[in-house]
Amino acid sequence: MRAAILISGRGSNMEALLRAHQAAPFAADPVLVVSNVPDAAGLAVAAGMGAATEVVDHRNRGGRVGFEAALQAVLDAHAVDWVFLAGFMRVLTPDFTDRWRDRLVNIHPSLLPDFPGLDTHQRAIDAGAARHGCTVHMVRAGVDTGPIVAQASLPMRDGEDAPTLARRVLALEHRLYPAAVRALTDGRVRIENERAVPVDTRTARELWIRSDD
Repeated sequence: MRAAILISGRGSNMEALLRAHQAAPFAADPVLVVSNVPDAAGLAVAAGMGAATEVVDHRNRGGRVGFEAALQAVLDAHAVDWVFLAGFMRVLTPDFTDRWRDRLVNIHPSLLPDFPGLDTHQRAIDAGAARHGCTVHMVRAGVDTGPIVAQASLPMRDGEDAPTLARRVLALEHRLYPAAVRALTDGRVRIENERAVPVDTRTARELWIRSDD
């Protein structure tokens, strides 16, 4: 199988996926990195790691439908089977998410269903959350919705600001996303009745990381 990683910026989760694949290959080879931002820093990183890169600029495409048609054409040209979102800052239409149903994966910087959308770290601080973290989920038409595949959490610290919390959560993201992608593409997680079901207890343990740091 072949996979594409979609980015909009520096692509640190993209880099984590590519490094994990180089160390121990996924069942779906991440052969392509696509950005909707022409000067995204992650494109150079991806090229340096041997992945093909493409730009599908979302501007001047006739809206979301035109942009997604161009994006789909690139994915088709590279015979992609899976799509992994890694800091891809575009909301996708139901037509696109339905086309890639159960093959479209995202990582979000909160413990969903808490704090979907943006500014998750400050919102967790403002809410007085005891723990915070990240979630890997299958993508559905709603923003940050879909079956939860994996989560990682850490305790909040007194007086911590959002940038510091973001750095700590990002380190968890870099561990969690490759583990979830490996389990999904290996077939060790099934999507049943809108739930992600690990096939065994070992996989279930891999997909829940609880840090005490």
